[in-house]
Amino acid sequence: MEVLQLLDMLEDLIEESSSIPFAQKAMVDKEEVLELIKEMRIQIPDEVKQAKWIKEERQRILAEAQNDADTIIEEAHKHINSLVDENEISKMAKQRGEEIIQQAQESAKEMRLGARDYADEVLEGVEGSLTELLETLQKNRNELKGMDE
Repeated sequence: MEVLQLLDMLEDLIEESSSIPFAQKAMVDKEEVLELIKEMRIQIPDEVKQAKWIKEERQRILAEAQNDADTIIEEAHKHINSLVDENEISKMAKQRGEEIIQQAQESAKEMRLGARDYADEVLEGVEGSLTELLETLQKNRNELKGMDE
């Protein structure tokens, strides 16, 4: 069960609980509230693990993009060297090789930037969810603390 579902259940429990007349307080089943909080504590590490996995996946994607770029550049250099035979062919080969290297460098840069942007978007989404979750938890804790007064 996801943490947000557990928070919804906690909120429903509080909203559906008996209220104390002339007070902003409600009577809730302590065991139910504590069980929901226990489940939330169990679920939060999973979401943190997911964020860590996303970060590691981002690093892997960036490393893979760099490896691909290095391979493309190496192949371009090999291609340039194989074309160097005669004067005119050498000039054409050098020019074409430089174009290939430039294209490879641009392609590698685009891959790195794309991978970085994607990973950043995913992490931003997870960060937003975690922030929202923490705010809701804090709000619920504050409401629970307010019930004791």
